[in-house]
Amino acid sequence: MKHSLYILFFCFINFSFTQEITNEKPPVFSDCESSEIENLQKCFDNKVFNLFFENFNVPENVSAENYKGEVIVLFEIDTTGSFRAMYVDAIYKELKTEAERVVKAFPKVKPATYNGNPTFKQYSIALKIPLVDQTVKTIDLTKKEEDVNALSALELKAKTEFDSVKSGIVKYTNKAFKSQLNIPFTHADYSRFDRAINLIGTNSHTAAKPFIYNDVSNYHDFEAKKQALLKEKDTWLGRKLWNEHLARIQGKDYWFIIDPILDLEMGKDTDADFGTTYNNTRGVNIQGGLGDRFSFSAQVYESQGRFPQYFNNYAESLAPADNSPAVIPGRGIAKRFKTDAYDYPVAEAYLSYTPAKFINIQLGHGKNFIGDGYRSLLQSDVASPYPFFKLNTKFWKIKYTNTYTFLKDLRPEVLGEDGAFLTKYIANHYLSWNVNKRLNIGFFESVIWANTNNRGFDFSYLNPIIFYRAIEFSTGQDAGNAIIGFSSKYKWSDNFNMYGQFIIDEFSLSDVKAGNKSWKNKFGFQIGAKYYNAFKVKNLNLQLEYNQVRPYVYSHNTIRLNYAHNNQPMAHLWGANFRELVAIGRYRKGRLFGEAKFIIGERGFDLNNGTDNFNYGGDIFRDERDRPFDTGVEIGQGIQLTSIYASVQGGYIINPASNLKLFANVNYRNFNPEAIGEDTLRSSSVWFNLGLRTDLFNWYFDY
Repeated sequence: MKHSLYILFFCFINFSFTQEITNEKPPVFSDCESSEIENLQKCFDNKVFNLFFENFNVPENVSAENYKGEVIVLFEIDTTGSFRAMYVDAIYKELKTEAERVVKAFPKVKPATYNGNPTFKQYSIALKIPLVDQTVKTIDLTKKEEDVNALSALELKAKTEFDSVKSGIVKYTNKAFKSQLNIPFTHADYSRFDRAINLIGTNSHTAAKPFIYNDVSNYHDFEAKKQALLKEKDTWLGRKLWNEHLARIQGKDYWFIIDPILDLEMGKDTDADFGTTYNNTRGVNIQGGLGDRFSFSAQVYESQGRFPQYFNNYAESLAPADNSPAVIPGRGIAKRFKTDAYDYPVAEAYLSYTPAKFINIQLGHGKNFIGDGYRSLLQSDVASPYPFFKLNTKFWKIKYTNTYTFLKDLRPEVLGEDGAFLTKYIANHYLSWNVNKRLNIGFFESVIWANTNNRGFDFSYLNPIIFYRAIEFSTGQDAGNAIIGFSSKYKWSDNFNMYGQFIIDEFSLSDVKAGNKSWKNKFGFQIGAKYYNAFKVKNLNLQLEYNQVRPYVYSHNTIRLNYAHNNQPMAHLWGANFRELVAIGRYRKGRLFGEAKFIIGERGFDLNNGTDNFNYGGDIFRDERDRPFDTGVEIGQGIQLTSIYASVQGGYIINPASNLKLFANVNYRNFNPEAIGEDTLRSSSVWFNLGLRTDLFNWYFDY
């Protein structure tokens, strides 16, 4: 039955089945001339196979992948006795080429005859790979009346298509490590290869994140690092638990993987008025590639959780206008689960395509980040996922990133008449230039505009080379909110580099010269340093970072044009009106990892006490025209508050393929407002937490 799938269309034209078999004579090799006429076909079959067996060379890449399958060859002998390959079906192009070469080299034979006249003959033969000595019979359809005129070459190809796909599965070889997939962006995991891509002399660009595997693989050997972590496991369950993806399939031109997503946590917050904290996330992660240039990824999360008291309070302060109880920071809108917890489903996905080596195009629903630090003042990943279109262009010493995002404002102040959330858009340019082996500088430009007056997506901003500030003025100052910024990085040595950012929302040089601390001087800056293999301890990475943003940065006199999404900032998670010092240490050895973090900051909050309802510049969602004064504006104005956040975490990587981790952490948070009577802001808590988590994105609890 199986060989019937390989039956090809009739052997020659105008053949009559009513003729006696003695009127036919198959092609005859010189070695077969002495055979009896009834044995000529068998001799022909054996000679054809022997010619394949002796001359067919299985390509190296086919042997290396331990391929087992078949090559189906349709060939023709014309009236002069010459062979010609008409069609070859094989999963590898190299197998097709080799089969055609062998057939072309066949010696001439005496042609087949019908009633004594030379005629064409067509045969098919199925060769097993790897080649083994076997009894193979060519198939001649002139003996099968029911198949004559029934199968064309295309029909045969269609009938063998399923078997060719089934036999096309090859050994999985971690093609993701050379693919166009994004490396899931977490600060802890990116620290694994941060030193490698920042060595003096590399032409890497490290600010625009997430990175693509194919780019980072030039500096970091993902395969070797994974092999070093593998455990010796012989059982299927052992391999899947400790070393491998749950499901993985690979063919010559495609691959995909499926993994479960888990985030199961349990903890205790000393400041909470409830029992325990918890998070219960189940989901699925699907990734794959078609060819070398196209990749795709999708994650679906179903989650319920109850977090530390301060985090729950913050989530509920972000609640949207549709009566949902909260927005879980970094995840999305939540509905009530039981009496004091939240249900928050999340879905993220993207397509990644590289049509040429210098350009990558992505379309998806997720997050992006610009910067070399723990924080970003340009574009961060603290907000919920959003739809985006991203264009990365890399050539010479330049990388140019264009990102277009579709955002939502959930507040009742901007709710549409139909009850729909306000839609707004952000278009970002970021140009990274490696000036020399040590110095990199970047230029950032962004514009925010809202879907008002049926404006929709403004194609004026679609050009990736335009200057947004000029278009903002040409369309009306209130039509868009333009922001510009700069970044830099200097590699002092292979183990030490410094980085920084400068953001300008609005700037008045005359006011700066006047020295009166004008509200118009809306800017912020970041300066930081990284120390790899600190104190000659391998895989010990230290980071120190200072961030400062003046009041009213990221806000606007049209409140819908703030730099935010789903009621969360698109840059620093504290908004504006703050200064902050961050210190981080990370260490990794084999599957063990540890992290310590300390953050101290000074922040300014609004009073909102019924008497003083002014905007002091920390809340980026408020109208900046509600300020109490135009000059004398300082960081920490309003309710000045000192915040301290410290955390220690340790864990073990259970499965490096899916990035499943077992961890435990202790977080300390202290809010201490200097204003007397502001007990609503004052809090001090210790949060103990442990869990099992598939680590694919950054959780930020340092609000």
